[in-house]
Amino acid sequence: AIMAAGVEWTAVVLTCRRGGGVAALQRELELRRRRGALGRRPVLVLALEDPWAGVGSGGATLNAVLVAAEHLSARAGCTVRAGDGGPTPARRPPGREFSFDDCGRAFTCLPAERRGAAAEAPVCNLDGLLGVVTERLCVGSPPGVWVCSTDMLLSVPSVPEIDWDGFQGVRVIAVPGSQAYARNHGVYLVDEQGLVRDIIYKGTEAQIQQCAGPDGTVPLVCGVVFFSSSAAEQLLATHVIPPLDACTYMGLDSGAPPIQLSLFFDIVLSMAGGMTEEDFVKGGGDASVRSARSVLWTALRAFPLSMGEQCCGGHLQVTSPDLLTCFSGGLLHVPTPRQQPLLLEDGSSVTNCLLEGAVRLAAGSVIQHCHLQGPLEIGPGCLLTGLTTGSSSALQGCPLRDVVLQGHHVRLRDLSCRVFTLTGRLDDWQATYLNVPWAEFFHRTGIRKGDLWDAETPQKDRCLLSARLFPVLHASEALGLEDVLWLLAPAASGDRLARWRAAWRMSWQELLPCLDKAAELGARRDLFFLQGQRKVRRVLLGRQDGSLLPLIRSAVYEGYHEALLGTLDEVASTADDAGIAARALACIADVLGCMAHGEGGLRSGPAANREWALAFGRLESRDIAGGVRELATERQKWMSSPALLVRAARHYEGAAQILIRQAVMSSCQFVTVCPAELPPLGHWVQVACPARLDLSGGWSDTPPITYEHGGAVVDVAVLVDGCRPIGARVRRIDEPELRLASLGGTPWGEAAVELVCHELGQLENYCQPHAPGALLKAAFICTQIVQFPSQKPLRDQLMENFGGGFEVHTWSRLPHGSGLGLSAGKGLGYLSSDGSAVPGGWEGCWILRTAGGGWQDQVGGLVPGIKIGRSEARLPLRVEVEEILVPEGFAQILNNHLLLVYTGKTRLARNLLQDVVRNWYARLPSIVQNADALVNNAEECARALRQGNLPLIGKCLDVYWQQKKCMAPGCEPLAVGRMMDALQPYVYGQCLAGAGGGGFLYVLTKLPQQKETLHQILAKTEGLGNFSIHSIEVDTGGFSMEVVGCDPNSNTHPGEDMAM
Repeated sequence: AIMAAGVEWTAVVLTCRRGGGVAALQRELELRRRRGALGRRPVLVLALEDPWAGVGSGGATLNAVLVAAEHLSARAGCTVRAGDGGPTPARRPPGREFSFDDCGRAFTCLPAERRGAAAEAPVCNLDGLLGVVTERLCVGSPPGVWVCSTDMLLSVPSVPEIDWDGFQGVRVIAVPGSQAYARNHGVYLVDEQGLVRDIIYKGTEAQIQQCAGPDGTVPLVCGVVFFSSSAAEQLLATHVIPPLDACTYMGLDSGAPPIQLSLFFDIVLSMAGGMTEEDFVKGGGDASVRSARSVLWTALRAFPLSMGEQCCGGHLQVTSPDLLTCFSGGLLHVPTPRQQPLLLEDGSSVTNCLLEGAVRLAAGSVIQHCHLQGPLEIGPGCLLTGLTTGSSSALQGCPLRDVVLQGHHVRLRDLSCRVFTLTGRLDDWQATYLNVPWAEFFHRTGIRKGDLWDAETPQKDRCLLSARLFPVLHASEALGLEDVLWLLAPAASGDRLARWRAAWRMSWQELLPCLDKAAELGARRDLFFLQGQRKVRRVLLGRQDGSLLPLIRSAVYEGYHEALLGTLDEVASTADDAGIAARALACIADVLGCMAHGEGGLRSGPAANREWALAFGRLESRDIAGGVRELATERQKWMSSPALLVRAARHYEGAAQILIRQAVMSSCQFVTVCPAELPPLGHWVQVACPARLDLSGGWSDTPPITYEHGGAVVDVAVLVDGCRPIGARVRRIDEPELRLASLGGTPWGEAAVELVCHELGQLENYCQPHAPGALLKAAFICTQIVQFPSQKPLRDQLMENFGGGFEVHTWSRLPHGSGLGLSAGKGLGYLSSDGSAVPGGWEGCWILRTAGGGWQDQVGGLVPGIKIGRSEARLPLRVEVEEILVPEGFAQILNNHLLLVYTGKTRLARNLLQDVVRNWYARLPSIVQNADALVNNAEECARALRQGNLPLIGKCLDVYWQQKKCMAPGCEPLAVGRMMDALQPYVYGQCLAGAGGGGFLYVLTKLPQQKETLHQILAKTEGLGNFSIHSIEVDTGGFSMEVVGCDPNSNTHPGEDMAM
C-alpha cells in the first residue's frame, strides 16, 4: 500500500545489543506507532536483542528477518512461517556503542522538527532515517526488506530518481562524497550498467580513484540496502543451514556455537559482480565464517546487486567532532528553536533544553537535554548533555571550551545514580585527555597513572576508554558535577584531588554497559513536556497563533495529560481576559477528546448536563477562576471511559462559549441605548428587513476569530423577489408576560410556534439555539428589557419598567438554514422594533443565543446597500462599517447579473460552526492561513466593487467558496457540486450563502437577465431535487419601521413598507 509520499510498512524492527534496554526501545517504537509516525495502517513494531553479544550486522539482520516473519505469520493465523511475497519489514540496527549519547546513535536527538507531524516530539536520528527511507528512497519500490544502519546521519533533500521498473535482486543506496572523505569509509565500485562490482573499505588512493565518477565524487556506502521479496526469502531460508543458524535466536536455543557475520562484507558482497567464489569464501577468516560465506554464495549469488542513483544528500558517520560540526551548521541546515536568540550565537545548537535566565552559547557548541539556570557562559566547541538545574551553580564561572560534559543515568544492579563525565572534544581516546597529552594532564592535576589503571593493565590498553576517571559513589558525601569540573582548573580546586581519589570511580568501558536507557529516555520526555507546559503558557498568554494540538496529542500518547491539564487550568484561571481563558478551555476539550482515542462518539453535541451547572453558573457570573476550579472538579468524574470523556469535552466547549459570549459582549461599551417614548398599549411597531449576501470574508467575523485574528466581510443588503423577506412586530400588552410567536412565511399567517413566558426560569434556555424561542429570549436580554439572571421576578421587572408585557411576532419568506441571515435578521427585526434599542444588539443577540455566529448578518441586514465591515484583533470588540461606493448605475448592473438559486438543501450554521471554532482554537496552520486569505479576499472584493469590475468580483466569489470549503470541509453537498458544475460556464463566479452546507447559491452571471436560461440548464441536470431561482436587488434603503396601530393586517404588506 503506497502512502502519499512513500510506503506503508508492514513491520519495523529495531535491533540492539544484548542488555541494551530492549524494553525501553520497544516503548519508543510503540510511541511512534501511536503518534502516526509509522503510517496509517497497523504495523508490527519490534525491538529485538541480538542473540549473541558479537553476532555482527549481518547476523542481526538475519535474526530480525526471521523473528519478523514469525510474528507476521502468527498474525495471519499461520502455524508455520508464511512467505507470500507481500510487504516485508524494515530493520534498523541501532548502531554500535556511542559514548556521546546514552541512548545510542539511533536516539541521538537532531536539531530539527517534523513540520506537519500529527504529534509533537523531539526528532531522533531514527526518525530522520525513517523519514528519509519512507518519504524519499522507498517511493515506487516493490515489496521487500529495507535495512538501514543508524551509525550515520543521512540527509536526502528530494526524492531521488531511482528506477524501480523491472527491478529484481538487491539494491544498495549510495551518496556522493569526496575522495578525501572516502579514505575512512566504504565505497562502491560500479560498472556502466549500475551493477556493483566490489565494496572497498578504507581503500588506497588508486582504489578510490577507480570508483570516481565524471564529477570526481565517489559513491559512499551509506548503510541502506533493499532486498526484494524473493531475495529476502532466500536469505531467510539460510537460517536453518549451519553455520548460519548460529546467527539467530533459534541457533542460540539449539546450542549452536556463535558466529559473527557482516551485512556488507559477508551478505551483500556475495552478490558483487567482481567477486569470484574462491576469493569470496577465502576472505572469510576462520573456518566457520568461510563455511557461512559458502552458504551465502550458493543462496544469493544469482541475485543482481545494483546501486540506486546516488542520492543528492549528506552522509555522516556519527562521532563527537562530526556531531558538533553537523549540529552547529554542517550537514543539518535547520533552524534552532531559540528562547533567547541574543544569547545564542550563529552556529550554535540547542535541542530539547530549557534554558532560564542568561545562558550564553558560543558558536560551534551544542546543548542537548539540559535544564539550566543562568547566568552561564558556554564557550566554543562544547557538547553539553543531560545536565539539570542542580548543575547550574557548578557551571557558573567555569571556563568551558572544546569539552564534552555529560550527565548519565546509571543503574548498578538495584542502585540508580547520576554520574558525570568530562572529555575533550579533540581527544583521540588513546594519547590525550581534555585535549592535552596524558603527561601534561597528570602534571596539571596531580593524578597518577595508578589512579586510573591497574598495574597489570598493558601499556597498549591504557587509554581514555579504560581510565577510571569518573566518580560514581562516595562513602560519605554526595557527588555532583563539580567532581569532574575540577579537572579543568585543578589549581583552584583545593581538596578536590583527595575527594576524587576517595570516590569509587569507573571508566568509560565500565560505564557504558550500566547506562540506564529507560531512565534517560524518561528524563528526556519529562524535560520535553516541561518545555511543553512553558510553551502552552507562552502561546496562550501571548495570544500566539501556534498550534498546541500536536503537543496535546503527544502528551496524551505518552501519559503527560494530567500535567498538561493542570497547566491549562492555571492559564484559564489567571488569564486577564475572557478570550484567553476561552481558548484554554477549548484546549482542555481537545485533551479530553484525544484521551478518548477516537471512541465515545462525535465531539459536537449537547452541553447542558446539570452536573456541570455549578461551574457554568460561576462562569456566567464572571467568576472565571471559580468556574475553572469547579470544571476541574467535575472533570475528574468523567475520565473513566471514552464516552464520558467526549461528553466532558463537549461541556468544556460549552464553557468556552460562555467566555466567548462575555468577550463579545465587551462591545456593549460602544453601544448606545436610546430612550424612546413607548407606543400606546396594543399598538404594533412593525419592521421589515432585507436579507444579506456575504460576497467575501465570512468566517473572519466569527468569534473568537474576529477578535483574535481580525475580520473583514463584504455584505450586500438585498430584496428577494422584490421584497424585504424578514420581518418582526412587537406591541405592549397589559399582562406582565412575554408572548412569542413565529408566523412562518407571512406577517398575517397563522402562528407556527407560540410561547408564553411568565417566569424568569422560562428564559433560562435562551443560550440553547434549538430551544423554542431562544433567539427572541436572547433579544429581550440583550436589550436589557429583561435582567437575567436576577432576583427580581419577570412579572415585577415588566410592570415596574413598562407597565406590562410584550407580544412579539416574527416571520420570514426564506426557508430555515437559507444562509441569508434569517435567524439573526429576525432578532434584528425585533431589536429595531421594540422602541428602546438601536444597533446595540448587532452581535449580542446572536452570540447570547450561543449559536456563536459573527456580525456579518447584522451588518448586512441593518446597514443598507453594499459595504464592508471590519473588526480588529483585540478586545473590546468593535465593528466598523464602511459603505462601498460603486460607480453610478452599477447597483442596477448587479441586480441584472445576480441571481439566487435555492438548492433544496438546508443546514444549520451551528453544525459547521462548532468544527470551525474548534479548528481555530487548535490553530491548525491551514485555518490560520485561510483566515488571512479571507480578509485579503474581502479587501480585493471591495476594490473590485469600487471599480465595477464584474469578472474580478466573480473571481473573488470563486476564491471565497474555496476558502469556505477550507474553513468547513464538507460544506458542499453532492447535489450542490453538480449544480455549480452545470452553471460554471455561464457565470463569472458563484458561492453558497452563509456557512454553506445548503440553502441559497448566489451566482454572478456573465450575461444579464439569465433567470430563465439558468432554470432550463438546471432542469436538465440530474440529481438536483427541488430547486428554485429568485431575483435579487441591492436594497439601498435598509430596514423599514412603522407603527401600524392595533390591527397589524390593516396597513401595508411587506414590500410596500414605508421607511421611518
